[in-house]
Amino acid sequence: MLPILLSAVVISLSGVMMPGPMFAITLAKSYRTPWAGLQIATGHAVIEVPLILLIYFGLARFFESSTVQFLLSLLGGVMIIWLGVAMFRARGEVVQEGKDLPYNALVAGILTSGLNPFFLLWWLTIGSMLIMKFLNFGTMGLSVLILVHWLCDLVWLSFVSIMVYKTHSLWGRKLREGIFITCSLLLVGFGFWFLISGIQLVV
Repeated sequence: MLPILLSAVVISLSGVMMPGPMFAITLAKSYRTPWAGLQIATGHAVIEVPLILLIYFGLARFFESSTVQFLLSLLGGVMIIWLGVAMFRARGEVVQEGKDLPYNALVAGILTSGLNPFFLLWWLTIGSMLIMKFLNFGTMGLSVLILVHWLCDLVWLSFVSIMVYKTHSLWGRKLREGIFITCSLLLVGFGFWFLISGIQLVV
């Protein structure tokens, strides 16, 4: 099983390390606490584990429906744009006054995972391939896959969170605010990308 485990680690890390809504949220939430990565990874798991189980037990066709993907893209796009706008509006209070964003890290992890159609697409393609490799090992193999994949998410997001928390006080105010603006624009950009992708499904 070792070669399969190694492939799961490499593929999982390639997914979680790719810049996206969850990474942007992790950067922003880490100003307040070094545990933001843990909380976001936990919120991510709330969506990811049931999805893995559904795919494992053969229910992937439900998520392949263009109607489901269209609705998810629209809902996800709107919510992620809202997260980005809220972050942009709160940037001054967070950077200058030390206040937090208007949503907690656990909720942010759930929203940026459950409402991300490309997260679903990743599991229906690359993720499904990973699951197939563990089919011969039964439920024990599936449990190992879930644990290894989540640990990759946890380690990376925690590393980002701790580094930001430990070093952000050394950054200038303009740099900190610039990072917040960049993260908020990334979220809004991803949100519109999700909306456009959803509309293209029915055009």
